[in-house]
Amino acid sequence: MILDCRKLEDAQTLAQAIVNTIPEPFLVLDDHFQVMAASVSFYRHFKVEPAQTVGRLLYSLGDGQWDIPALRVLLETIVPERAAMDGFEIEHDFPNVGRRTMLLNARQVAFDDGANTTILLAFRDITARRAIERDKEELLARTEELLRQKGMLLQEMQHRVANSLQIIASILLMKARAVSSEETRRHLRDAHQRVLSVAEVQRHLHASEGIDEIDVDTYLPTLCDSLAASMVGEGQPIAVKALTDVGKIESDKAVSIGLVVTELVINAVKYAFPAARADALIMVTYEIDGADWKLTVSDNGIGNQGRDAASTSTGRGTAIVQALVKQLGAVMEIASGETGLTVSITRTTFASHLPKAM
Repeated sequence: MILDCRKLEDAQTLAQAIVNTIPEPFLVLDDHFQVMAASVSFYRHFKVEPAQTVGRLLYSLGDGQWDIPALRVLLETIVPERAAMDGFEIEHDFPNVGRRTMLLNARQVAFDDGANTTILLAFRDITARRAIERDKEELLARTEELLRQKGMLLQEMQHRVANSLQIIASILLMKARAVSSEETRRHLRDAHQRVLSVAEVQRHLHASEGIDEIDVDTYLPTLCDSLAASMVGEGQPIAVKALTDVGKIESDKAVSIGLVVTELVINAVKYAFPAARADALIMVTYEIDGADWKLTVSDNGIGNQGRDAASTSTGRGTAIVQALVKQLGAVMEIASGETGLTVSITRTTFASHLPKAM
């Protein structure tokens, strides 16, 4: 009998030593939820003494402050049904330590005789982790709000820029109508078209969801329609059409490409059709292959033959195009023949897949 008692004491000592090695707060409860043993980390974390803990009902600890409804649900309902529960979260004002968020792991241990059960209850303090998570959520919410405000400001700025460009274009057109010099009038109208091409980019940026890219398949056709409506007279009807791949281009590149198209269309309207013809056509195509692209502006006019110096490589419009092509990191090729003039602007090693327009 004495030997059995010693074995029991040794087993209890071993069990307590095992409990004390657990780095997180840990309790051993009997089937009536009285504390049979607690780890050193439990005493240290919750700032209590063994005399205030062992042998007492868990709910009575800290003058009843451990009588937590969520803890009762865990021990009296969930654990008996499942025998185990991991990651059960509670938030409570614990005595001596203040408000804490805890993750509880519970295990119900049944012995061979079936008369008694023991509950193992482990605590993990995640208060700091939850605070960090809340701070991150608040920071994310503030960041999203700032981004939303930034987007609204940028859209408002784009709208105002577009309106300002439209006003400038209108002033240029009014001046063109007022001056007596035909050369000055021509230059003012050309400037009017260039401003309109930039305004068209701004209009598309304002209409699109993004602020850095626009849809090329809607931008270039709209730009060509605008150029045709403002430049082509009733006496010489010239169709200006666009055929493009579906895709997006950066807003800064869109401005340069729009100006290139404007310059080339201006030149074609001025010089490609000295005599009226019913089938006069200016075709703009834009093809995309990954990071590469190809812009082509062609007409079915007279080609280079018969055009004056303003439309050759020494002309002002072509000089602007050459500067823009260099800025885009592309190369330009001009092909002229009896069927008209074709200007191709290619980014790197683009291989065309669209059928010829002419």
